[in-house]
This record gives sequence, C-alpha cells and structure tokens, in this order.
Amino acid sequence: MPKLTPNLWFDQNGLEAAEYYVSVFPNSKINRVSHYGDANPDRKGTVLTVDFELDGQPYTIINGGPQFSFDEAVSFVIDCADQGEVDAYWDRLVGDGGREGPCGWLKDKYGLSWQVVPRGAVELVTDPDPARAERAMKAMFGMKKLDLAALSAAADGA
Repeated sequence: MPKLTPNLWFDQNGLEAAEYYVSVFPNSKINRVSHYGDANPDRKGTVLTVDFELDGQPYTIINGGPQFSFDEAVSFVIDCADQGEVDAYWDRLVGDGGREGPCGWLKDKYGLSWQVVPRGAVELVTDPDPARAERAMKAMFGMKKLDLAALSAAADGA
C-alpha cells in the first residue's frame, strides 16, 4: 500500500502551526520548509509547505490562502495510554487557545479537531453487554474531556 500523508491547508500560519504541533507531541520534528518563488510573486519568499512528523507519522501543511478552513468532518484521534495522557493533551490543546467540545472532542487554536481518547473507552461503549455499553455511552455524552474512571463506573452501574 502506498504511504498516506495527511495534507493540511492553512491560510498563512502553517509553519507556526507545525512548530506548535511538534512541541505538543513527543518524538516529532520538522523535516522541510519550502517557500513560494517567482511563480507566485504576491507570496514570493513566504512559506509554501511544511513537511513534519508527529511521532513518526508524516504530515504536510500548505499555506494556500483563506479559501478553505477546518471543520469536524476531519479530526485526529489521540490514543492515550491513560488518564494522565488524556489530561496532559487536553490541557495543552485547550489551554493554548483551543475550545472544548463534547465526548472527548476539541478544536485547537488553529481550528483543527482532535479526539482525545483514553485506551479502554472504546471497549466500554462497545461492550458486548448492551446495557453496560449504553450506560457508558450515556456517561460519555455528558462529558467534554473523557474520564475513564467515570466511564467505567457508569458502565458498571455505579
């Protein structure tokens, strides 16, 4: 299968965004920055693309102008090992100018949507016991940041 690289369209702050994302996620780096040249004299010398990695996953940002913006139709899931990771990513992405959403979703300061999910949450809301899954799902619908202990307690009927 060919390698897939998400390409994110920004107006003109793509390098700033890439630098921010690289600071949020460990084992991340910027690999290359290209600039507009003579073919686009209005933007000559400004950043065109940024190739970067978040924990080994490649991404590209293009500064293409204001024609397009992000919405919730595309989001990135952060698979967190535990509640501590959930708290750290949530606090960083929301605390740096982002906005909370329902059920573990948030938008960062650039408008990109993220789902911050602790391992075990999906298993609770898809439990083979429909009543248990329903209790966990009902609890999740009442949350912004996901709380695995509260989801587990709800699934157990506590």
